Amino acid sequence: MIDQFKTTPDMWEPIILEDREKDKIVRKSLTYWQDAWRRLKKNHLSMLGLGVIILLAFAAIVGPVLSPYSYSDQDLNMSNMPPRLELHKLDDGTFVHVHKEYRLYEVTENGELIGRVQHTKEDMVNKVREFELNGNEIVIDYKLAAINKDVPNAPKFTLTINGQENATPDKTVWNKTYLFGTDTLGRDIFVRNLYGARISLLIALVATIVQFFIGVIYGGVSGYVGGRVDNFMMRVVDIVDTIPLMLYVILLMVVLGAGLMTIIIALGSVYWVRMARLVRGQVLSIKENEFILAARTLGASPWRIMVRHLIPNSMGAIIVSLAMMVPSAIFTESFLSFIGLGVSAPQASWGTLASDAMGGLRTYAYQLFVPSFFISMTVLSFNFLGDGLRDALDPRLRK
Repeated sequence: MIDQFKTTPDMWEPIILEDREKDKIVRKSLTYWQDAWRRLKKNHLSMLGLGVIILLAFAAIVGPVLSPYSYSDQDLNMSNMPPRLELHKLDDGTFVHVHKEYRLYEVTENGELIGRVQHTKEDMVNKVREFELNGNEIVIDYKLAAINKDVPNAPKFTLTINGQENATPDKTVWNKTYLFGTDTLGRDIFVRNLYGARISLLIALVATIVQFFIGVIYGGVSGYVGGRVDNFMMRVVDIVDTIPLMLYVILLMVVLGAGLMTIIIALGSVYWVRMARLVRGQVLSIKENEFILAARTLGASPWRIMVRHLIPNSMGAIIVSLAMMVPSAIFTESFLSFIGLGVSAPQASWGTLASDAMGGLRTYAYQLFVPSFFISMTVLSFNFLGDGLRDALDPRLRK
């Protein structure tokens, strides 16, 4: 009997290396979130949007701290300064800039503002202003402003330096003192837009937190319990959703006054509704699966089933919805501030900056362009990120 199991050398055969390696697992196993991040990184527009959001958040936090100016600092001598300065060179090498309001500024060659030069004489009838700087006589004749007011790109003044007319600027440089220029009160537009980014990103953060905690829990409970409880909770959602946001804001302004807290409370009381409906739909479809029945059979409590099974399996749709609703919250805050229902002066948000710039749109268009650019860039970045998350978190696209 023992001899039947005796082995001999001729019974063995060497294994070929290729045959031994063909069944080896060469790719590391990835979790759901690792695979989602891998696919998100392949979407260049989404990564660009994520990078812009991170850069904007960093600039909003650090920028106002490093700047020598505050969002509320005013200097009427520096009002409406443009981001690009046209410089005229004097005989002694000094550079000056002639403002659109026919003010004269001494500027360094690199574009740093030294100060405003006060006129020594002004003839209101003949529309002439005379200045003196370091022994140089400078005359600004702005009679052409009335003549060419309807002619685009036509000269509005003539500049005479030491008796010689200086028609064209010697060079054009960036404003190194105020990177984006100043507004009508001489406040730094760059710092005020960074401060506005703080408010807009804070609104985005609050809207995200409210949607996640109130909307997810409310919708999860409604979908899991079902029956009359679900019907009652959804009718509450319908009532909240039918009341316009503008009415919420006006009523809160009457009670609390205008300000950032009013906007936060108004958005927080409305923006969880869509998330609640989304989560309810997800829970209604997931709770009929076999693993939920198994958890019930094992004695898991409803709260544990919802927290450990239902909500985690809905996180893909929840995260995508959060990313897509954040731009809506930012745009809503900007719109409310634009019409005067947002933050109060001297606080600045992108909406209030755009509203303040409307009065000088034809003359100082850059004051409106800067906040509009920040709003568009932020909303577009969140939309790019939301589209990428939608594709990355879709389990049907996993490979």
